[in-house]
Amino acid sequence: MSATASASIKTAVAAALAAISASGANVAGQAAAPATALTIYSNAAPGSISPDAYRSPGRGAVPGYAVVRQERDLDLTKGRNAVRFTDVAALIDPTTVAFESMTDAKGTTVLEQNYQFDLVSTDKLLQKYVDRPIAVDQIRGQSTESFNGTLLSTQGGIVLRRDDGTVQILPHNAGVRLPALPGGLITRPTLVWDVAAQRPGTHRSRVSYQTQGITWWADYNVVYAEGANANACRLDVGAWVSIVNQSGASYSDSRLKLVAGDVHRAPAAAAPASRMSENRAAKVAQEIDGFAEKSFFEYHLYTLGRTTTLPDNSTKQIELFPAARRVPCEKLLVYYGAPGGYRGFLSSPATDRNYGVVSNRKVDVYLQFKNAENNNMGMPLPAGRVRVSKQDPADQTLEFIGEDIIDHTPRNENLLLKLGSAFDVVGERRQVDFKVDTTRKTMTEEIEVKLRNQKKERVEVMVKENLYRWINWNITQRSHEYRKDDSRTVVFPVTIAPGAEATVRYTVHYTW
Repeated sequence: MSATASASIKTAVAAALAAISASGANVAGQAAAPATALTIYSNAAPGSISPDAYRSPGRGAVPGYAVVRQERDLDLTKGRNAVRFTDVAALIDPTTVAFESMTDAKGTTVLEQNYQFDLVSTDKLLQKYVDRPIAVDQIRGQSTESFNGTLLSTQGGIVLRRDDGTVQILPHNAGVRLPALPGGLITRPTLVWDVAAQRPGTHRSRVSYQTQGITWWADYNVVYAEGANANACRLDVGAWVSIVNQSGASYSDSRLKLVAGDVHRAPAAAAPASRMSENRAAKVAQEIDGFAEKSFFEYHLYTLGRTTTLPDNSTKQIELFPAARRVPCEKLLVYYGAPGGYRGFLSSPATDRNYGVVSNRKVDVYLQFKNAENNNMGMPLPAGRVRVSKQDPADQTLEFIGEDIIDHTPRNENLLLKLGSAFDVVGERRQVDFKVDTTRKTMTEEIEVKLRNQKKERVEVMVKENLYRWINWNITQRSHEYRKDDSRTVVFPVTIAPGAEATVRYTVHYTW
């Protein structure tokens, strides 16, 4: 399509939209810029969103939704008014839309509500002009030929019947000039209400709706530092929220709230969400204020103390809370020798000698700390990904050492982060002896675990054993003390000297 024809279509579209009005009703004017508030919910599993989801936007690709509330001044006459709202999200759920006058709520009634989404496009414009006269510009060499005719079809190109009766087939890129924008087409999704007002004049109105295509999650950046002994450590914990907006609308200077918690939604389209309370439990005075947290129903609500702008097809990061410094932590080395397939529920005793004897050699590395105020933390932590780094003293750079995912974590709860597996500490688990007496319904198994420490300092390893053969058991002999974590799990704490090996042996007796 030529630049001249394209400009002609745009001019026709603009002129037709400017002339849109409802028959027998006043079209309400907008006297002030809208004030927008968003409450964003996320149903994304922490760390589950691929970076491609926000580098290459796709409508509805992000797993979350938001309640959008906009306030605008409208000039209403007494009687019926046609009220039009543009700039709504392309992924709006029309069943959740609500309109109200904050100036005269009792005297203002919505008679009808419509959501118009038949957006203008080149194909739709041409289809509307089938069997109608149009003008076409076709480039021939260095010149442009213009001629008129009746549009017969748009399939595979433009089929035109000329005024002399001949039929001409033109490519889709031919320039087309239309006399006007056909009725029923609009340039943006539009909400339309038929509103009856008793009080004429300016009304402050509020529109709310839910939209898909917008979500948030938490990202935690942690810097690890070693403590006074092999297991002690300190953490600097920074928390950020990432917000992805692919809803089809931009939100400028918006008030922002984030809801953390598992909010249930019905499979079908939900009813309009209840309005969030505007009571600010933790009002902050400074302009640069970040998020203020408070309990809200059975969830937690994070309210940003300033406005922010969320452009369409964008990702924004905002600090959730200032970095927590020198959080005490403990580094744990855990050896879990039995593979995962042998930790499940059994309906009868596992009397097969070879059941569960395969050994895992990896010793896993964990960080453990408490989300408590006396540890310089104590804020409810939304679910998210935790990335841990450590400073290299050679050049003072931070090097990545592992990451894990946390669920929603209340105050005063412990967090356990798995960072990876130790390089210089390995384990080996084997079955030393096994006996079963089906007459007496007894079974005895002896297990040996060897741990080798190739480091230059001593280490402490937690040897975790699952007594997977049956529910009734008793450890009759052991080389080390142990603690019982649950009905089928025990842990042997073991200290290993530099370059040394330690052996844990125990005998377990099962009955049924």
